[in-house]
Amino acid sequence: MKKKYSRRKFLTVLGLSAIGVAGYGGVVESGRFIIRRHQIRLGRFSGRTSVTILHLSDFHASPVVSLEQISEAVELGLGCKPDLVCLTGDFITRRYDRFDEYAAVLSPLAKHAPAFACLGNHDGGAWAKRRYGYPDTAQVSTLLHKSGVQLLHNSAEPVHVKGWRFNILGLGDYWAGDMQPDLAFEHATGSDSVTIALAHNPDSIQELNPYRWDLMLCGHTHGGQLRLPVLGTPFAPVKDHRFVEGLHNCNGRWVHITRGVGNLLGIRINCPPEVSLITLVG
Repeated sequence: MKKKYSRRKFLTVLGLSAIGVAGYGGVVESGRFIIRRHQIRLGRFSGRTSVTILHLSDFHASPVVSLEQISEAVELGLGCKPDLVCLTGDFITRRYDRFDEYAAVLSPLAKHAPAFACLGNHDGGAWAKRRYGYPDTAQVSTLLHKSGVQLLHNSAEPVHVKGWRFNILGLGDYWAGDMQPDLAFEHATGSDSVTIALAHNPDSIQELNPYRWDLMLCGHTHGGQLRLPVLGTPFAPVKDHRFVEGLHNCNGRWVHITRGVGNLLGIRINCPPEVSLITLVG
């Protein structure tokens, strides 16, 4: 029987073989950011001033993703003058010890606009305990608090921006078995509000389908991280490969999956990291 390779094992092999082309930014491109913009028209809010959301995810602060890279993504995003900031998890890859410096890198986000976040599978919890031996989410929670970013963990927060009313929800991580949508949606009501769900893993859509929401923001996939000829993104860690990256209309509701800022093992192929901006138009 052939062994089934995980994304991590494949990346390890590929990372070793890629040493000879590591300087070629068009192929091994983990530090070459693109800015990707999307627009969503919400007909029931016609006539309202447009609102732009900065969506960043998967910073993966680690030996292969520097705080300088993360800072560059933050600066690029804020340079686009967003009205709202949403971060969808995986702030670290495994244990990390530069949290004070990291908080200083993230703090401009909340100084510019209301900023919210959910946790990812690498940020602590059951999956991180199984994989890396640390179950505690306290370090990342403290990082966000010091940064001024509001962590939403199976909870919701109303916010008013430029005449729009939003319910911002943050879900626990899908792989950690920590999603409790009943808690998150308990206070997210009102037909005059736009409900935005932050859920790290796009497979979370199966859990959220019964609830009312307008836009779901996700990361986790890194856009596949490796985009291969013919094969596409075979190592994207999702069950439903329709939701590897980009903006999708799902029966009148929208799902956006960003490629994210960081990576695993320092390599991306044909899949540069991105700073994502979504403009809501009435």
